[in-house]
Amino acid sequence: MHTWQWHNWEGLPYLTCNLLEPWSHGFFTQQFWPRLPHELTPVLQPDALAYRLKQVHGNTVLTPQEVDDHVNTSDDDLALADGLISHQPLQAVWVASADCTPVLIGDVKTGQVAALHAGWRGTAAKIVPEAIARMRSHGSNLIDLRVAMGPAIAGEVYQVSVEVAAEIGSTVVPDGQPEKVVSALHNLPNSPLLRDPEPGKVRLDVRQVNALQLEQLGFSVEQVAIAPYCTFQTPEHFFSYRREKEKKVQWSGIVSAGK
Repeated sequence: MHTWQWHNWEGLPYLTCNLLEPWSHGFFTQQFWPRLPHELTPVLQPDALAYRLKQVHGNTVLTPQEVDDHVNTSDDDLALADGLISHQPLQAVWVASADCTPVLIGDVKTGQVAALHAGWRGTAAKIVPEAIARMRSHGSNLIDLRVAMGPAIAGEVYQVSVEVAAEIGSTVVPDGQPEKVVSALHNLPNSPLLRDPEPGKVRLDVRQVNALQLEQLGFSVEQVAIAPYCTFQTPEHFFSYRREKEKKVQWSGIVSAGK
């Protein structure tokens, strides 16, 4: 239904999604390491200004203006947050990930975009719904939003404790004891959980939990795309913290369009 395309820039591969066709965007591979967003933005849109964050596994979502204000009034080079929402045309917003989910969002009416870093902690803190609430406060309507989740660790290889599964799962099933939350998640038609042979462990698909959060907000399946790539299982293209235990990342970015 949604298609993903490989592109090459000077022989280096990156990925785009047809759902985000109206915007210059890319889920970049490890081949671009160690280039930073200001070096990657010209690949997408030479006239755009690049913005990035110091990611902290939370649910704070900032605008470029707030990032600039923070950097100008503190000693920090980067603002602490895990999401960026454009507020003008030609702003390139970027997030870094290794196994966590990079989420790019575009609004077909306003041209506004968002880039989010949704690991299990950010997903448990509902960073995607937070960002969407912020976009709505800036004039977006749900029906106009398009969401693409890039390469991330897949459920079949992502082992977590039952407690972690319950914490993230309680965002989509009513609160209860951890065992009840996990049991309810297992019973969902498109369950984000797989069983694990080790006691007290399960396999968790974080992207699927984000998809369920979006579904509960009222998104249709046509508005949401998930990349068919697992960072852990695609070593030729993606860094995986679980696989290599190295602090290396790939970047994902999207450029806001003019009205």
